[in-house]
Formats: sequence, structure tokens, C-alpha cells
Amino acid sequence: MGQSGQPERANNLTTVTRKSDREIVVTRTFDSPARAVFDAWSRPELFRLWWAPKSMGATLSACEIDARTGGGYRMTFGDGSDSMTFFGRYLDVTPPSRLVWTNEESADGPVTTVTFEDQGENTLLIFSERYGAAEPPADADAGMQAMMSEQFDQLDELLASRRRAA
Repeated sequence: MGQSGQPERANNLTTVTRKSDREIVVTRTFDSPARAVFDAWSRPELFRLWWAPKSMGATLSACEIDARTGGGYRMTFGDGSDSMTFFGRYLDVTPPSRLVWTNEESADGPVTTVTFEDQGENTLLIFSERYGAAEPPADADAGMQAMMSEQFDQLDELLASRRRAA
């Protein structure tokens, strides 16, 4: 138990690595089984609770996820003229171990692959963005480190609250 009386969580660090000139890989271990982590990525009512980094003040105003091979997704951050919409198709959905989708909001959008490696009561998540002809932006590594660390902390909180409620 931690000083707050809450169970101590493992220090699950988010790591970002540039695997090649066209691929960035993010890894994180979560203190939940793969099925629970996969559900948080594939069910819109859960995804919308953790995906928008709170520090940015952005809200996920719309979230549509049809997590099946051939299905699609559409997410809108913010409202009105300040909104940004991201969308694409699922190329491969293999519950609870793999999601692959396109990012079609720009011509050079990457293909994203997320794998969920079951490690007993924990899950190793590997998030990979592979760009086509274009390289990721030069500052993509630092941006992903900050943003995804916060998002994954929020996901950790959601998973912990769902474990407590079970």
C-alpha cells in the first residue's frame, strides 16, 4: 500500500523509440489483462474516457469506433471552428491481441498497429506508427512522449477504476 492507502501501481513508463526513418514505436506495460486493455481501445464508451490528454484542455466531442476488420473510426476533438477530426479504417482487428488502422485525415498519414501482449495480469502494449513515403515529423518523438505518456496514465487510471468496480 502506498502512503495514500491506495495499492501501489508499478512504475509503468511510456517509452518512445524511432525504430527506423519511417517508424516510431511506443511501449507501455499496464496492470490489467490484455482483454481489458483491448476493450479500452476498441469500445468507444471507454476510449473517450482516456484518449484526450487533459492537460491540453481538448475534449473528445465525437467518438465512433467500429472495431472490426473493414470497420472504421472517426474522432473529433473540440467543437466548432477549432475542431479537428481524425478518421480511418481498421485493416486488422484480432481481439484481444491486435488492432491495425489507417490514418486518413492527411495524404501521408501513417498506418498504426497496436499489439496487446498478455503477461498474466499485465499487458505489454506496443503502439507503432509506420509512415509511407514521408518520414514522421522531426519533433514527433518528443510530442509522442509527452502526449502518449499522459494518455497512457489516464488509461491506467481508467483500468484501475474498472478493476476496483469489478
